[in-house]
Amino acid sequence: MIEYWHNPRCSKSRAGLALLEERGADVTVRKYLEDSPDLATLIATRVALGNPAVSEMMRTKDAIFKELGLSKTDADDALLTAMAKHPALIERPIAINGDRARIGRPTEALLELL
Repeated sequence: MIEYWHNPRCSKSRAGLALLEERGADVTVRKYLEDSPDLATLIATRVALGNPAVSEMMRTKDAIFKELGLSKTDADDALLTAMAKHPALIERPIAINGDRARIGRPTEALLELL
């Protein structure tokens, strides 16, 4: 079962979901803007992603990133807390399958979870 953090308004998110469904994946959609992951879930997701820099999990070019005065060099805790409070900062889409996760940029990266 793949948990898919989805924003239906995002073309990349829609494309990733379509790709997984076309490949027959069993997908549970989580509209993360409405059902925001908490701090512990974000930390676990980072581990499942292979412990990238926290900024790689974020939409650093989004206006809210700048409005909050965030920087890619901020402490991990500060960036993770910002994502928990402002889920629009979370890069999308993210797919999680057990203890592995991938960010769907490029979309084909999601296929690694099948």
